[in-house]
Amino acid sequence: MAEDWIKNLPEAAQAFLEGRRLDEVECIISDLPGIARGKAVPASKFARQDYFHLPDSIFYQTITGDWGEAAGDEGFIERDMILKPDMSTASAAPWTGDWTLQVIHDAFDRGGDPIEFAPRNVLKRVVSLYEAKGWTPVVAPEMEFFLVARNLDPAKEIEPMMGRSGRPAAARQAYSMTAVDEFGPVIDDIYDFAEAQGFEIDGITQEGGAGQLEINLLHGDPVKLADEVFYFKRLIREAALRHDCFATFMAKPIADEPGSAMHIHHSVLDKETGKNIFSGPQGGETDAFFYFIGGLQKYLPAAVAVLAPYVNSYRRFVRDHAAPINLEWGRDNRTTGIRVPLSSPASRRVENRIAGMDCNPYLGIAASLACGYLGLIQEERPDKSFKGDAYEDSEGDLPRVMGDALDLFDEAPDLHAVLGEEFARVYSIVKRTEYEEFLQVISPWEREHLLLNV
Repeated sequence: MAEDWIKNLPEAAQAFLEGRRLDEVECIISDLPGIARGKAVPASKFARQDYFHLPDSIFYQTITGDWGEAAGDEGFIERDMILKPDMSTASAAPWTGDWTLQVIHDAFDRGGDPIEFAPRNVLKRVVSLYEAKGWTPVVAPEMEFFLVARNLDPAKEIEPMMGRSGRPAAARQAYSMTAVDEFGPVIDDIYDFAEAQGFEIDGITQEGGAGQLEINLLHGDPVKLADEVFYFKRLIREAALRHDCFATFMAKPIADEPGSAMHIHHSVLDKETGKNIFSGPQGGETDAFFYFIGGLQKYLPAAVAVLAPYVNSYRRFVRDHAAPINLEWGRDNRTTGIRVPLSSPASRRVENRIAGMDCNPYLGIAASLACGYLGLIQEERPDKSFKGDAYEDSEGDLPRVMGDALDLFDEAPDLHAVLGEEFARVYSIVKRTEYEEFLQVISPWEREHLLLNV
């Protein structure tokens, strides 16, 4: 492979390959669920290619591997997309048996225009709307997930993994260092893989569920952070498999345990000054700060279909499990769906606690930023900040089933205009197909309680 090509790689990728011969490059792109799709090619071939093709039908594929009802769409002929590498995303795949790099690609049509329903393009579109107003959005995602025992039978309930002590992981041990030590070998590999890929982890903590961990990432550019979450999901799964367990990002994998969220912290900078527009010259809260919160309150119900993309997602929205059931906002209050953490004026930020870890990181961050953007440009005023336990005073402001969430999403033209009309159309097609498929499944609860009793 040409040496000049290697010299243009990100620093971490160069360090990974130092003294070694690159064997293979995985050319990947995120589909709607967030699964990496693409092709693996020999390194010598990748050095010669400027792009490759995949059919646009990959974005109509459901989580089960079936297809959205695209055949009825006028003009749907499964065209080839042109996928071009973003070399700034070149990253090691350190779990492979040979020396392999991953490179995220962007999707374009034959005219050179971005494919509107490609998730990374959706996020780029939203970021560009901020930039056109002279703003720079900044995000910091938090990733919650479970390490669970290997589960090969879908009919069997998911169980916590065995810890280093030989005992199952214990619940209700939030922030316990002993609990973190139970998963030491897996965490060591997560750190090693992350270092090889050039990712900086801000911290790992034990959460409240049995075998539930949280990884915090440093704040930064939304597209870069979404790329990292996309990569992290894969590396965490690979680290778990090395230790005979599974990592799952399901919103609610275990009954009676907390769910897994992807909390998203937002701030917005003025492009010219670099200052946080949520804080005024004297450090006070600005109109922009309140408008952003107002946008979240107004538009999050319609965005929930993106932030909670599966039927399982809605099992996480339960009272008293550190999960949001409301759109109240409060300062340093984790019972509210929208939280303002303790911070200095320069780092004032708004945390969206609605998103589940099962959402596509590009789409989840895009939808959350879109709500805040609409609040900023429409000058939406929020309700008064909530004081006290929002669980006690709220009946729930969010849709509780996927069908209702999709109805709200379909009836939100302002949100579609920000995310992209074509994305909204395709997303609804795919998600309604998944929902209809789920409704055809008879659950064990139904067989147990209805078979002989009704």
